[in-house]
Amino acid sequence: MTRERDVPDRNAPILEQPSQRLDWRTRVAIRMVGWLLGALGATWRLRVHGRAALLARDASAPRVVFTLWHGQMLPIIYAHRQPTAVMISEHRDGEILAQILGRLGFSAVRGSSSRGGARALLEAVRAFKSGVDVAITPDGPRGPRHSFAPGALVLASRAGAAIVPIVAHSDRTWKLRSWDVFEIPKPFARVTIAYGTPLRVDGIDARSASERADEFAQYLHMELERVAQLAARKTPSAT
Repeated sequence: MTRERDVPDRNAPILEQPSQRLDWRTRVAIRMVGWLLGALGATWRLRVHGRAALLARDASAPRVVFTLWHGQMLPIIYAHRQPTAVMISEHRDGEILAQILGRLGFSAVRGSSSRGGARALLEAVRAFKSGVDVAITPDGPRGPRHSFAPGALVLASRAGAAIVPIVAHSDRTWKLRSWDVFEIPKPFARVTIAYGTPLRVDGIDARSASERADEFAQYLHMELERVAQLAARKTPSAT
């Protein structure tokens, strides 16, 4: 288990930040949102499980593809704090999200399985070569909620990277009425983050990735059950 104070500096070197393509009012709002998220997250009582091996990697170690549900992005991104490129859609709301994440110390790979997918794949491979992991929300950017688009499997296979699921559990949470039931842990909530076992998906093409998507969706659901059990322990075991 890793407590929040043990995580690395969120200002570690990363890829280039998202470009500024928004009007000044939106940029001011993004600054305010970034500050509010930082202030809110600082109150959370974080417990992180299963990350020790990832933190122990040196720069030459293989990179991984992190997969997380879109609705749990907020607590996971806040707790993650490792040099990571996040795959984000090319829509305007994706640009806003990219810039918010940029203020939190992350870079962006623009595109999704439905738009800009080929370019996003190339950018993600470049991120791996530069020593940066990639994070994907397989049910984003439009859902359905908790569906697993095969893009993450194709990327991991082509890059020779393992897939590592990340899930979260909060004891007190606001849930928005959005397609992903977006979760915002309340101030001073107990937030538990769990990293799953790395899974290899070598030799997968687009067709076989689609056939295995349900398998990986089920794995993420199992991880949700596991993190809930970890959160329920009064004295969590170190991992």
